[in-house]
Amino acid sequence: MASTRENTVTQPSLWGLAPYPVIVADAAGTVIELNDAAGLLLKDAAPGARLEEVAPSWLADAHRDVTVRTRVSPGGSADVNEGRVLASVSGWIAPQSFEAHPSLAADGIVVWWLVDDTDRRLAEEALAAERERTRFLSEASNVLLASLNTDKCMAATAQLAAEYLADVAIVVAPAKGRKLPVARAVTGQEADRVLLVADPSDLPGLAEALQGFPPVPSRWIDPATLPAWALPQDFTETVESVVVTPLPGHGVPAGALILLRRSGRAQFTEKEEVFARMFAARAGAALSAARLYSEQSAITQTLMRDLLPPSLQRLEGVEIAGGYRPAGAAEQVGGDFYDIHPGSTAAEASLVILGDVCGKGLEAAVLTGKIRNTLQALLPMADDHERMLRLLNGALLSSHHTRFATLVLASVRRAENEVRLRLTSAGHPDPLVVRTDGSVEQVPTRGSLIGVLPTIEAHTVETVLRPGDTCLLYTDGFTEARGGPLGDEMFGDERLRHALSECADMPAEAIVDRIQMLASQWVRNGPHDDMALIAISAPRTHHLSAVNGHTRGRYTA
Repeated sequence: MASTRENTVTQPSLWGLAPYPVIVADAAGTVIELNDAAGLLLKDAAPGARLEEVAPSWLADAHRDVTVRTRVSPGGSADVNEGRVLASVSGWIAPQSFEAHPSLAADGIVVWWLVDDTDRRLAEEALAAERERTRFLSEASNVLLASLNTDKCMAATAQLAAEYLADVAIVVAPAKGRKLPVARAVTGQEADRVLLVADPSDLPGLAEALQGFPPVPSRWIDPATLPAWALPQDFTETVESVVVTPLPGHGVPAGALILLRRSGRAQFTEKEEVFARMFAARAGAALSAARLYSEQSAITQTLMRDLLPPSLQRLEGVEIAGGYRPAGAAEQVGGDFYDIHPGSTAAEASLVILGDVCGKGLEAAVLTGKIRNTLQALLPMADDHERMLRLLNGALLSSHHTRFATLVLASVRRAENEVRLRLTSAGHPDPLVVRTDGSVEQVPTRGSLIGVLPTIEAHTVETVLRPGDTCLLYTDGFTEARGGPLGDEMFGDERLRHALSECADMPAEAIVDRIQMLASQWVRNGPHDDMALIAISAPRTHHLSAVNGHTRGRYTA
């Protein structure tokens, strides 16, 4: 019977029937036999040739490793591993990829079956690339959306693009006047942000991208046209290819992204340009959100200047302090407000206003601003409280607002060692006066709500503050605040009067702090309405006093 070696070598026609290229080589790496398919694949391969000379290195190395591990019995008897199939290896035989499966024959002979796995490998590589792109886009979204600061978002966009898409990335935002906000990053370096006097038309496609239109295709952009301002200062290498793509925002362009690759790297492919646009869409959305937040924040800050309680003015011989706590912890404005309008001369009375608009939050604050502006315009008739309130009522009824308000007006005038007050309420809680002996008096001024009926009623009452006396104006946010041991009991009028009686002969600011502290302890973390209060005191000695809610400002003249 012929040996396995003889069968392997002397019957090559069997290999011709194999569906794959087959190479047979001995333990020394010499080709013994190969079929026609293997001959077409390895042009120089022939029986007697060295495998390492005619086959790719990955296959020759794999054959060497297999034969080293093969154990041959003494005397040349049959290989104890004969017929054993070993682990396969794979590699490229341009332009195809093959998976080589070895099996052992007699005397250390190895039969290599080469299976074309190009399509599978390309599919796996495409899948891996797609997973990497998805991972990158997810990471980019998390990084870009982590900050609503426009500068940080631009720098992060440039940094991510330089690390994953190109050697250099430049983010150009819409112009601010004649200047372009630009963020630039080089792979492995921190991004820098500059404001440049530059013309976007210097680079083909950039002006169009900044307007949101598709730019000139990158294959048409000559890298030599790249303006000097676009490159980071330390980057001196030759640019091989350029991609310009818009950063689409929420309805308006958020800017443009410029990607550069240095000489020696492959130019951007069509797939890479598409991927760059996918990244640009996420970056544009993040930049647009950051810019929108910045604009809204600026608008809010501008409006807040007119809606927040003002710093209290200095009044000659009168001590005034104020406090305000909005209903929501996250809110800065609401429906309660106060204003101080000093008299233009020492003889002219100053006007103190405390009000409460129905509701809370921003909508109430808008009406608050309207009321404050209207009262500001009515200051020339500040001595006639009833007329001011009638005109204010007419102004609110003629507007589109459906809310109403309560007000208390106090004209304050220093006279010798006393402070004379004229108080008028419009649906507001009565002012309270605490005397130096701790007694609390209710000032019986009455009036109608503002913004409800075509006509209103108002009754003005005068009172005098002697040295050490204080008049407290407050909103019902204090008396109606619910809290206490069970959390459902109102603070109430009596509790407020008792707290005020304990503040006898205290400075105005100390009284405001005390009342606010007691109310805060009462409601704890529970819900409550806006709270505002004003304390007007006649000091013990004649002095100039100014209290802004933070500083006592009490000193003798």
